[in-house]
This record gives sequence, structure tokens and C-alpha cells, in this order.
Amino acid sequence: MDAQELIKQQVSSNPVVLYMKGTPQFPQCGFSAVTVQILKACGVSSFLSVNVLENPEIRSGIKEYANWPTIPQLYVRGEFIGGCDIMREMYADGELQKLFEGLVDAV
Repeated sequence: MDAQELIKQQVSSNPVVLYMKGTPQFPQCGFSAVTVQILKACGVSSFLSVNVLENPEIRSGIKEYANWPTIPQLYVRGEFIGGCDIMREMYADGELQKLFEGLVDAV
């Protein structure tokens, strides 16, 4: 399975997927740490996290998949949401919390 197929499989079979540098317990960049904090603040305690530092093909492939140049990247219900700055804005506006309504208990 190539990187694009793997990414498609991950985002389509998991309700919440975060491609990040490091892990939720040990983020390897400040932006990844902030995205994990935002997810927790939204009540999302369980999600698939993919450490792009462990797989160079995923690291470059995820940028192509969403046509988005930076990491972290958040996917909810198979849809690309955005990176850290977009998550911050959506959280501040209450939009991000709405995305997780009915989903938080399921993840």
C-alpha cells in the first residue's frame, strides 16, 4: 500500500485523525502540542494520531493528500479541517466543538 492509499484508509476508517510531529503524550513541535490541547478541550480524548516523523512517505504524502503544506493536519469524519491556526480560530468561534457533537462519545 502506498502512502496515499494508507492515508485515505486512515482518514476514512477513523472518526478523528491527527497527523502530527510526535505523539499526543510527547509532541515534537509546539503546533502539534497546541492541536492536542485543543482536541482535549473539545472533549476528544481518543483519536488516531500519526507521527509523521516516523514515516517520511507519510510526512510528504499528507501534504499532497490535502494540498496543505504544513503539519499538523486534522481530519474529522474523513474531511480535512486544517492545521493549528485554523483549529485555534474554529475553537475560539465555537465551530470546532460543533464538529465533534455526537462524535465525542464515539471516539
